[in-house]
Amino acid sequence: MTATAATVSAREAYQVLKDMALETRVISACAAADDTVSVETDGWRMVLLTQGTVLVGCQHCRSPDGRHGSLDSWQRYGTNPVALMSTWEHAQVERLLSVSQRQLHDTPV
Repeated sequence: MTATAATVSAREAYQVLKDMALETRVISACAAADDTVSVETDGWRMVLLTQGTVLVGCQHCRSPDGRHGSLDSWQRYGTNPVALMSTWEHAQVERLLSVSQRQLHDTPV
């Protein structure tokens, strides 16, 4: 069984996370709520799962062309995009999320 053409694959979502780690994509919006962080970069929107400051998974991803991927669809294939990340990429994305969240809270309304 393969992912449909209208689905963002775990590999595609991982590539966006990797590009964020390499800083070839810039996080343009970031909002935290409970154990999730919503991020936007270059038209991609992701809802990332966290435990404190630790990135533990990607719950949902929407591509600029409107395709969606989610934890439910990726788990069928046994892969979460965050699980594909190297230790360095993982640490970089956690650092960038922390910086983005601080900037969000420091921005006057």
